[in-house]
Amino acid sequence: MRTMPSPTASRTLLTALLSATIATVGAGCGDAEPSNATTRPASSTNPTTPTRNTRNDTPQEDGMKIQITIGEQRFDATLTESAAARDLLAQLPVTVDMVDHGQVEKTGRLPSPLSLDGQPEGADPEVGDLGYYAPGNDLVVYYGDQSYFPGIIILGQLDGDAAQRISEFDGPISARVEARDD
Repeated sequence: MRTMPSPTASRTLLTALLSATIATVGAGCGDAEPSNATTRPASSTNPTTPTRNTRNDTPQEDGMKIQITIGEQRFDATLTESAAARDLLAQLPVTVDMVDHGQVEKTGRLPSPLSLDGQPEGADPEVGDLGYYAPGNDLVVYYGDQSYFPGIIILGQLDGDAAQRISEFDGPISARVEARDD
């Protein structure tokens, strides 16, 4: 004849099994690859401002290349590998009418929204970043210091002195954005 374990023994066994299962599942929830994330200190005026994780928003050496033409001047940029950047490429070529905001950025509406898959809730763009402001469906060229703001997605980085040169355009501009094949 078989005996049934006591209720205390059953609970102890169940607790041990659940603990082992949670430990096994939890071990698989970390990054599959080592993190090479870098952060920038949060703004000193707002200690709760998130830092910028640049692991997934830095241009790749062989990344997607675009060219932005404003008037007679051409500016190159390298896009990150992201769903948002691929969506931008799918819309190109496009002409974006841009306006100046706060003497730190030029913004202009894109024809269609970009994917937010895999993107953080916001970002702290740096001078020279090319971004997307999701709530306004705007392409953004950062030529000044913009702090962390929800809804900002970093798409890539302008090459060379492009940010400085774009800062010299006063008022509204019309920017032609095209993919580069090289």
